[in-house]
Amino acid sequence: MHRSNSTSMKASLTAATVALVTLLAACGGSATPAPAPAPVNPSGVTTNTTAPWPVKTREHLDLWLHGFAMLQQDTTRVPFFRRGYRDAMVVEKNRRGVTTLLDQNRDRLVTRFAVNRNLVGAQFVALYFGSWDDLQKGIALFLQAQGDVGRARDPQQQAVIAFFAASFSSQADRDWLELFATSLADERDKFYHEYWVNEQRRRGPVLAAVDSLWQKTYRPKLQTYLSRTQQETGDFILSLPLDGEGRTISGGKRENLIALTFPDTPAQAIDAIYVFTHEAIGALAGTVIADNITPAERREGVADRMASAAAVRGGAMLLQRAAPELADGYARYYLRAAGVPATSGDPQAALAAAFPLDARVRDAISSQIASVYAGI
Repeated sequence: MHRSNSTSMKASLTAATVALVTLLAACGGSATPAPAPAPVNPSGVTTNTTAPWPVKTREHLDLWLHGFAMLQQDTTRVPFFRRGYRDAMVVEKNRRGVTTLLDQNRDRLVTRFAVNRNLVGAQFVALYFGSWDDLQKGIALFLQAQGDVGRARDPQQQAVIAFFAASFSSQADRDWLELFATSLADERDKFYHEYWVNEQRRRGPVLAAVDSLWQKTYRPKLQTYLSRTQQETGDFILSLPLDGEGRTISGGKRENLIALTFPDTPAQAIDAIYVFTHEAIGALAGTVIADNITPAERREGVADRMASAAAVRGGAMLLQRAAPELADGYARYYLRAAGVPATSGDPQAALAAAFPLDARVRDAISSQIASVYAGI
């Protein structure tokens, strides 16, 4: 169900996910990431939800990712989360005099990451649900069945249980999920909901700036690439915990979702476009890597190690074709994300040095982008 590693955060829709929609709709909810009318953001800003790739926000997704950000040690070149995110949240909670079960249970929750490194892929779970209530219902069903699809009453419940079992296969993992969900609910009630609403209001002008830049200027410039790579539309989600590494669900032409950084100020709105481009090239880059390495290299983990550099460099190549005025800004953004000191030289050369890429893969990505625009 999920595909993740230390350098790439992508996932694909499956039949089990489609079945989730049926079950949760019967419960009054929705689990599909496909574009749909969304409630007005607490900022009061209403974005164009009828255009391709509408810009949205989702509190429950931010809450879920916030929980992981408060627990994980983030050592990747392009961080999973904003640099300093956990420290900033600790300071904010201390300022408010708030302690939650997520704080109290942190040591127990962190320990499991060392035992099961694949738990990082569970970050994707919330992307498949339309609300916090829907997500809680899914977790409750899975835990009640003790991860056993044989205890389901119908095929829809089987699909939900199988969905969670892909990330939480053992009893210890299910115990972790139960503790995490309980801790996160307390975090939401005592701190995160109020914090999130206040942040949405503060960043209202940012949301409006991103929507304007995206729908009026840069989505049209990228739409040819998106349409010809099975990414015609989807949801463009601004997420508070994220930075240069987004979270992507790929589900065909229309059922896609990309969660990405929510810039802090209107002047930084273009950062969201940079990260979207980085995510949109990910599937193509992954295919190119698979086609240009040997079976022995694949077994040695070469593909995983190449994935981050391929996405970063591929995004730069795509912008050089679709919106060349953004290419240098994109390079500077990912140099900052990687903690590379700024220089006054050529940002593209600096990006190539910071994210070295095998010539086979680099040239193949460039060739594939050219083929997309040639309609091949």
